[in-house]
Amino acid sequence: MNILVTGGAGFIGSAVIRYLINETEHHVLNVDKLTYAGNLESLISVSDHARYHFVQADICDHASLTRLFSEFQPDVVMHLAAESHVDRSIDSPAEFIHTNIVGTYTLLEVSRKYWQNLSKIEKSSFKFHHISTDEVYGDLDGITDLFTETTPYLPSSPYSASKASSDHLVRAWHRTYGLPVVVTNCSNNYGPYHFPEKLIPLMILNALDGKPLPVYGNGRQIRDWLFVEDHACALYRVATEGLVGETYNIGGHNEKQNIDVVKTICKILDELKPRLNGQTYESLITFVNDRPGHDLRYAIDASKIERELGWKPQESFETGLRKTVEWYLNNLEWCHRVQDGSYQRESLGEAV
Repeated sequence: MNILVTGGAGFIGSAVIRYLINETEHHVLNVDKLTYAGNLESLISVSDHARYHFVQADICDHASLTRLFSEFQPDVVMHLAAESHVDRSIDSPAEFIHTNIVGTYTLLEVSRKYWQNLSKIEKSSFKFHHISTDEVYGDLDGITDLFTETTPYLPSSPYSASKASSDHLVRAWHRTYGLPVVVTNCSNNYGPYHFPEKLIPLMILNALDGKPLPVYGNGRQIRDWLFVEDHACALYRVATEGLVGETYNIGGHNEKQNIDVVKTICKILDELKPRLNGQTYESLITFVNDRPGHDLRYAIDASKIERELGWKPQESFETGLRKTVEWYLNNLEWCHRVQDGSYQRESLGEAV
């Protein structure tokens, strides 16, 4: 098949493309604007492959997308392009509205017009896969409650509100126009090639530099953590086997308090790269004022995708986090190169 991936130079998108090139025989077109969080270095291992193609383009550019659809003739669209950092959305929401809502609308319209002109057989195999987040559901009240595919939306931040809006648009294009879509909502991703503004890489890099490890509030916020390579496998499963019109929640079965995530990172670093002054990395933890509208707990019920598509995560949080820390220790030059002058690890964020 021909698979068009938007946002393929981002954290999750690059993992999806590496999976598609290394584990399948499909042709891949990566369409990415290359904003601060998009980096082609994440794709060096596949960049010369004959089945991989890259075009720098904005998903809000209707003319460019129309031309790319006409030239590449995609069988599947995997839509990952999005502004994704909660803190940035609080400071500057306009870009989130533009990219996540207007961009998704533009991509849907180009996809719809392309799909309508396909033959009957080609129409039956086309699919638009929209990749979203569990943050659209808002906050969980109980300590045992889980987000399911039917949980009502209650977004808290400009980021999650923009993603909720895009989810609604995708489902509306399916119901109104018949566009064959699938939607996935995932928990917090982590792993190699994660831009250093997000919680886990920020903690690793600050610790190695002897900088404070800023933790919001009391650090008791709970998140479900999903290793990015497990997520890439799940997304491919949904894109190729998911039922049209369905939503699938993807989680890692790894609920952890933020403070425990940070302490675990510190313990792994104490083992792999002890501080020269003999102190523990945990001594660098600093509690800072909580951010506005901070949700307390997210947790995903991923039983539907396991039951219907046979997917479940392969990595535990312990094995995945150790792999992640080891990757950053071995790739510090990458981390320094991807941080441009606009970002100096000054803010703490979460993963998706």
